[in-house]
Formats: sequence, C-alpha cells, structure tokens
Amino acid sequence: MTEQRSDRFERGTDGPKVIVTGVDGSDSSLRAAAYASGLARRQGALLAVVYVQPVLAAGAALGAPVADTTEEIAEGLVAQIREAMDRIRAIHDIRWEFHTFRGDPYTGLVKAADDLRADAVVVGASEQAGHRFIGSVAVRLVKAGRWPVTVVP
Repeated sequence: MTEQRSDRFERGTDGPKVIVTGVDGSDSSLRAAAYASGLARRQGALLAVVYVQPVLAAGAALGAPVADTTEEIAEGLVAQIREAMDRIRAIHDIRWEFHTFRGDPYTGLVKAADDLRADAVVVGASEQAGHRFIGSVAVRLVKAGRWPVTVVP
C-alpha cells in the first residue's frame, strides 16, 4: 500500500473562517474583541461578537427590570463596536456580526461557538478575584477542548 501525499496548498481552506469573541463591556473583553478583530482581518474570517445577557433570577424575583437593563447593555455594546468598526473601516474591511444570547456566559459562548461553527474563540481574562477558586469562563472554555481558545489579559 502506498501513501499518497498532497503537497498542494489549498487557497481559502487554511485558517479560521469564524472567530467568536465574547464581550461584556469590561476592559479585558474589549481588549479581546480588538485582538479578535485583528485576527479576523489578517485571516479574512468573520468576526462574531457575542454578548451573553445574564439571567439574574434574584433581580427578576424582586421585580427589577432585568431584561431592560441587559438589553440596554447589549445596545450600548453594539453602538460601541459599530463605532470602532467604522473608524477602522477606512483602513481595513472586517466582516462582523453581533449576537446576543441569554444565560450564563460559559453556556452562552459555547452555544454561540457551536451555532456559528467557530474555528476559534477569543475572550478576556476574568477580572474577578473569586474566579481563581471556582474557575473563570476562559478556563472552562479551554477545558471544553472544542476550539482553540485565546485568553487576552
């Protein structure tokens, strides 16, 4: 039996097609989005920016307008991202989409990455001290082992 090797380079089939980045308005998530946009630009990939709207059961139980608050955050993030993309559009054209999911950040990012058939996930490092003990979203994504995950400080 002879082994067949293909030394041909297949244009357009190497590298990621979809890069998912999670944003929540924190400095580290915005740095992750900036890093992911550079990756998407260099690779010619689609940048899928994902905001996971938290479900705050305690706030909802007390009658707080939780959905309105998370919608406002999502709208603010879209405006901020759109403004940043418009600034760089004159130099680079990056294809991007904004998606929102409801739930906890880990589950939402996993669903987004699966639904969008992500080739890579980029997230910011957690800025919460307690995550050293219970595990951050980034660590949980890495442990899932389903996509390459880049964690931006």
